[in-house]
Amino acid sequence: MKRQFLTAAALFGVGFANAQSSVTLFGVVDTGISNYSSKSQDMNGATLFNPFYVNQGTRTASQTALSSGGYSTSRLGFRGTEDLGGGLAASFWLEAPISPDDGKTGITTFQRRSTVSLSGGFGELRLGRDYVPTAWNDIVFDPFGIVGVGRSLIFTAANTNAGGGSGGFGGDLNYNRASNSIGYFLPKNLGGFYGQFMYALHENTKYDPGTATPPGVNAAGALNSGNSAASRAGRYLGGRVGYANGPFDVAVSYGNSTAADNFYAGTTDNVKTFNLGSSYDFGVVKLFGELSRIKKTRDYAVTPLVGGAPDVDLTGYLIGVTAPVGPGLIRASYSQVKYDLNTVNLPFTPSVADPKANKLAIGYIHNLSKRTALYATVARISNKNGAALTVGGPAFVNTGVFVPKTSTGYDVGLRHSF
Repeated sequence: MKRQFLTAAALFGVGFANAQSSVTLFGVVDTGISNYSSKSQDMNGATLFNPFYVNQGTRTASQTALSSGGYSTSRLGFRGTEDLGGGLAASFWLEAPISPDDGKTGITTFQRRSTVSLSGGFGELRLGRDYVPTAWNDIVFDPFGIVGVGRSLIFTAANTNAGGGSGGFGGDLNYNRASNSIGYFLPKNLGGFYGQFMYALHENTKYDPGTATPPGVNAAGALNSGNSAASRAGRYLGGRVGYANGPFDVAVSYGNSTAADNFYAGTTDNVKTFNLGSSYDFGVVKLFGELSRIKKTRDYAVTPLVGGAPDVDLTGYLIGVTAPVGPGLIRASYSQVKYDLNTVNLPFTPSVADPKANKLAIGYIHNLSKRTALYATVARISNKNGAALTVGGPAFVNTGVFVPKTSTGYDVGLRHSF
């Protein structure tokens, strides 16, 4: 329930001019029970070289938790708009993540969104921390959004290394949101066409000459010129354009994020994202689809004669559906991703297959009112060739013997928005 929260002025220590519209307090509290299970399997067997080998079967890591955000991310925020006259308006939006399952995360930061904007007939100019354009296709064209065990495998893979570690493509912090951003949104009266463009400053210090760049710190805490302080990491440039008319919606986006750089090594790591999404609402069912390609590259100031980090490509697709049933909604999706590690196979060695995975998710939402809903979701991921993607929870038992195979999980919870 949206409430006019005029006393918020006291919290922020500021006053509001007469032209300022009232400040709105809003939020979502979503809590449920989640279960995660990650199963690894011993793929070895007796061979000519070791006829006595005994297969060790499977190993499973599981967890049951009281979770937050199985249907919608829990949050608390403030927003407001001032009419400046002549069709101009100034707005602000401050949105903080919260964790109602344990109460440990409150309004300590506004990491979800913190923006101020000016809008009018020209569109909207927005400054601050916000979703990047390329994130919206993951959010809008997935029946499960980017939360819970049902979320798209494209989103999971983009935020996870092929071998299961966190950080995704080089720890790219700009895959979902970008800080220090300047955004522009097209006007809303373009006959169904819409668009967003963003540039995010890296805010790092640059040195002239470049040799004045200070060394970084290695894992042991010692200064190391081979790990020089970043001077470009954090920069993002991207855009999204689309067309929506009645039941039909389609959008394409592209973004380029500088994930890391090292002056002394002469390297710059970039993550380039391209995706295309669409949906069509037939009334009885709504269909969703998305194609995505993410590429991590390392550019060299001087091309190395040997070695060098190969490009890593991630391609994926999703098809999904929602169907209203009385006061409820059935959701389902199938997604698949494949990594291209661009591995060079040495002569007389077996070829290495690229990791890949697929995911099936199904869920039901039962609306008790416009603001309150019960939900349940179940999902399963099948990994192949060393991929180690999970629906959440603990990582796989991943050793030289055990190989990640399947990850299953469910969310059952209650969501209330206000």
